[in-house]
Amino acid sequence: MPAAPHPLQRYLVEEHPWGLDIDIEVRWNDTVVSRPPFAGMNWSCAQQLAHLTVNGATVRPGDLFASGTVSGPQQGQRGSFLELTWGGTEPLTLDDGAKRTFLQDGDTVVITGSAPGPDGCRVGLAEVAGRVLPADAPGRG
Repeated sequence: MPAAPHPLQRYLVEEHPWGLDIDIEVRWNDTVVSRPPFAGMNWSCAQQLAHLTVNGATVRPGDLFASGTVSGPQQGQRGSFLELTWGGTEPLTLDDGAKRTFLQDGDTVVITGSAPGPDGCRVGLAEVAGRVLPADAPGRG
């Protein structure tokens, strides 16, 4: 884990810093556009949870907890399409040859993840997928 860019509050200092070594892959219309490195996050999950609750948030068993955007220092590690296209100024070329800066109707986005498992195996995490529907698509309302 990289050094924090600013000094941490005492409640965030970990005696034994730890992180999760999760490989993430983002596909836009079947083109891999990013592989953000979760292991490089500045704050561990424990630090994020501590910061959340010290500010008064209630956390109960069964609540979902997420890191927010995961990004790395290289272009292919940027964690959002806004970052990947540098605010729409640097188009991405998809495998079908299309140059894109933002999602369009019909586009699909799939995010997958895996983590190290016992004896060198990989443990897959649930896939998240979505398709952009037109605003006037039946059933939208």
